[in-house]
Amino acid sequence: MQIVVIHTSPNDEGLTASLANAAVAGATAAGAQVELVKLTALEMARCRQCDDGWYTCRDEGRCVIEDDFGALRGKVSEADAWVLVTPVYFGEPSESAKAFMDRLRRCNVGAKGEGLAEKPVLGVAAAGGSGGGTATCLLALDRFFGHISAEVADLITVTRRSAEYKREAVRAAAQAMVEAIGE
Repeated sequence: MQIVVIHTSPNDEGLTASLANAAVAGATAAGAQVELVKLTALEMARCRQCDDGWYTCRDEGRCVIEDDFGALRGKVSEADAWVLVTPVYFGEPSESAKAFMDRLRRCNVGAKGEGLAEKPVLGVAAAGGSGGGTATCLLALDRFFGHISAEVADLITVTRRSAEYKREAVRAAAQAMVEAIGE
């Protein structure tokens, strides 16, 4: 079983990275092969809204921008499940997460998009500062997962104050997601 864990913070030592590592540990404990992807290390342009806003993304289910998006989309599509861990910036997912989410959403609308429908996903919103904005960030993730018809395994908010016990929650959620697939 293959799981992709995407973390979208530029900080390899911060809260978001530790939560991504917790998801890796949980999925691995359940027997999955896990690939950890640091989104900010990839070349990922924002959506250009080509032509009239719907170009080949809607008609053919593919993006015309040549960067790392296509390869990452392929990994997520081929995986049995995936995890998206984002820091909370101004009550929203990180800019790199939004760029990926926007392009993935456009390429997976309609019947021509490569299916992420009913693929299990775990979403994690991590606020390292005041903790404000986690709910609205999680709402954005939930809305996005709905647009691509993913099967939400869990949505978890984490603040720096709750980080210690929420790391365990993320680990347990990733493990449970993998175990549920295996049943």
